Amino acid sequence: MIRGFVSNDCFQHAIEFYNSMRNEGFLPTNFTFPFVLKACAREHDFQLGVRSHSLIVKAGLDCDEFVKTSLLNLYVHCGYLADALKVFDDIPDKNVVSWTAIISGYINEGNLEEAINMFRRLLHRGLKPDSFSIVRVLTACTQLGDLSTAKWIHGYVNEAGKGRNVFVATSLVDLYAKCGNMEKARRVFDQMPEKDIVSWSSMIQGYASNGFPKEALDMFYNMQRENLKPEYYTMVGVLSACASLGALELGVWASSFMERNEFLSNPVLGTTLIDMYAKCGRMAQACKVFREMKDKDQVVWNAVVSGLSMNGYVKVAFGVFGQLEKCGIQPNGNTFVGLLCGCTHAGLVDEGRQFFNSMSRVFSLTPMIEHYGCMVDLLGRSGQLDEAHELIKSMPMEPNAIVWGALLAGCRLHKKTDLAEHVLNQLIALEPWNSGNYVLLSNIYSASHKWNDAAKIRSMMGDKGIQKIRGCSWVEVDGVVHEFLVGDNSHPLSEKIYSKLDELATKLKAAGFVPTTDHVLFDIEEEEKQYFLACHSEKLALAFGLITTAPKDVIRIAKNLRVCGDCHEAIKLISKITGREIIVRDNNRFHCFIEGSCSCKDFW
Repeated sequence: MIRGFVSNDCFQHAIEFYNSMRNEGFLPTNFTFPFVLKACAREHDFQLGVRSHSLIVKAGLDCDEFVKTSLLNLYVHCGYLADALKVFDDIPDKNVVSWTAIISGYINEGNLEEAINMFRRLLHRGLKPDSFSIVRVLTACTQLGDLSTAKWIHGYVNEAGKGRNVFVATSLVDLYAKCGNMEKARRVFDQMPEKDIVSWSSMIQGYASNGFPKEALDMFYNMQRENLKPEYYTMVGVLSACASLGALELGVWASSFMERNEFLSNPVLGTTLIDMYAKCGRMAQACKVFREMKDKDQVVWNAVVSGLSMNGYVKVAFGVFGQLEKCGIQPNGNTFVGLLCGCTHAGLVDEGRQFFNSMSRVFSLTPMIEHYGCMVDLLGRSGQLDEAHELIKSMPMEPNAIVWGALLAGCRLHKKTDLAEHVLNQLIALEPWNSGNYVLLSNIYSASHKWNDAAKIRSMMGDKGIQKIRGCSWVEVDGVVHEFLVGDNSHPLSEKIYSKLDELATKLKAAGFVPTTDHVLFDIEEEEKQYFLACHSEKLALAFGLITTAPKDVIRIAKNLRVCGDCHEAIKLISKITGREIIVRDNNRFHCFIEGSCSCKDFW
């Protein structure tokens, strides 16, 4: 009966039967204890487990291999690793199960390196780990981001002929995806003879989280062809990809594969749906999901605060923050990142200072490097560059590239060339391979008409083999995402797109628009500069949207880089000329263009 209960996961019933058996005067045997100890482990009934251990010793059963391994599992499950190690060391003939138990114990304690070392010792003993052991050690590698050890284990898996096991293969896919090596993850995935929903979801989530949103959606379409029903982890990846692309129609369509109640009752799913709506510029729908959610945890509240801030509803975000406090939920660091970003986008310096100072004074939160980055960004954009620089010097931790990059952006905005050069030296030391640092300084020189200095930066990039990241924009039309690169002419409708751009250029010129050629890096003729500006990816995406959508449709564009000043001014005027609402999300914030004005109020 005890074994039957344990085999059917009725652990509390098993414990009750064991107690009844003891009350009847029966002594347990070496067949009884393994099941009782498993029930104690699963129910975390540590006291009964310890009493059972005492009885095992009195009954002389502490040398039994199966009883000993069950005791080991008990101490591991209940978090007593030191005691588990004593039991482990006392086992004369350690099998794969006991080794796996102690490996799991180290993983549960967060000692991942020792877990991997134990796996190496297991192999050196000539034991052959089962799929569960391999999955556990791959989990440790994933948490560590240890690709070199993972590749070694992957080699062992192939030699041992376990690569066809769906659980092992899926763990490898998950590991490579979470370590950012999607090429390797795809290779393992393609070689799997059998794929379950977990392996598909790992690929989709991997593509989405590593900056390959189109590939994530392609993978989802392929999964649909296999007639597999998505689960919540799948939807998190799909909706994240839609959010990255600004693909609202696709996001709504994809979310229809799951019941709405699942989104409203699952905080992870609900947060992802809120984030998708927010990043597609639909805060009304995002707030509706938020209001209808049954359980609103800290992460859900943070998603709404960040979404409102990103979309320019900063004062509303402040109001939601007040509600959060009234509900008794303690804000965390991410809450303040959202609030400070909102202050940055709106130029609210005093409010930003208040929130930053209240973190430690009111909420006992220590500002982290991302909070300092937000403050530097806020001060820099507001022209208070000296104060921003002093804040960096006073940081309790070493500033990273994001912090220095925020100051550099402020220098660019206010043409503070001397400080920008100092900042760039710091950035080059931190990330000499990042083309953005060189491009930004080159822009500053170009805007100040220091063409020789700009040329030197370009030459430096060439000497170091650094390539500028090409601008890329996406626009969704009828549920299909179209991609455009700067100067792109590969689209089937390229001829019509460029014809539309020429038409827009004529109307812009008639309206008095003059291209802001300071944003072009090269010392070339004015007419040629204007041509380069006209080929920016967001303008190509916009022209395509204008010729393929209905007159009242909203055009949504997502871009991988910051929108340049010329494109920002041009799109403002195009929204007035065409009477269209145009939403552009760059890598910094949202811009909603309506009737010649932008939601950012030109503060970005």
